[in-house]
Amino acid sequence: MSDAIHDRTWEHLRVSTSGAIVEVALSRPDARNALNGVLMGELTEIARLLRRRTDVQVVILSGGDHNFSAGADLGSIQERVTSPTVLETREAIMLGPDMCRAWEEIEAVTIVAVEGYCIGGACALAVACDFRIMGEGSYMRLPEVPLGINMSWNSIPRITNLVGPSRAKRFVMMGEPASAQTCLAWGMADEVTPKGSALAVSRGWAAKLAALPPLPVRMTKEAVNAQANANHYATSFMDRDQYLLTVRTQDFHEGRNAFLEKRPPTFKGD
Repeated sequence: MSDAIHDRTWEHLRVSTSGAIVEVALSRPDARNALNGVLMGELTEIARLLRRRTDVQVVILSGGDHNFSAGADLGSIQERVTSPTVLETREAIMLGPDMCRAWEEIEAVTIVAVEGYCIGGACALAVACDFRIMGEGSYMRLPEVPLGINMSWNSIPRITNLVGPSRAKRFVMMGEPASAQTCLAWGMADEVTPKGSALAVSRGWAAKLAALPPLPVRMTKEAVNAQANANHYATSFMDRDQYLLTVRTQDFHEGRNAFLEKRPPTFKGD
């Protein structure tokens, strides 16, 4: 197809189409596919272009052969939280939540193929999509709380929907890796495949879904999301202001410095 999606030159994305299936691959290999402002902007843009495409029935999102993404780029985060005013900073940090919402709002079915690590903001993006296929040996992890900040990007309601309240608390609070098998057992993954085959299996899922009648498939997605997401905004609208608070604490600076210096942090609740 010749259109805005394929005619556009993407800096950090690779986009291809096969019939009614569109594949979007993160392509920032030198930075482990870390989500900087440019990549998040492109992911948001392509999701919005895909949102109501009637000729697209499935969208596959993948990372590299050996990892999905290292999450939000620390340098990019620093840039966004040092805007001249709090009002401007509050606007700047909507880039991540807007990206996740744009992917959640795509009317076609979305499948995420995960190999290797899927960390932080990349995990938030993955749980905003419909299905997650994980290669053996891959894992998801949220390092935010151990670094001294809250988990934001409106992701906690999505995670809770998938795994339940107790596991959501465990996954978010502890910051420990959840293996592919754990994600499958908890409901955060839909299939675990041999290492290196997540994308191939995702294509198999996509072919099955694309062969179904598109109208009831979209209606089903809309109905399930309407029920599952009904209270999402009410329970997560404050998370960016919580983020603004936590990134101004001494605990955040201690957590970040300890991570960079590879030492245990000492938190004081300040």
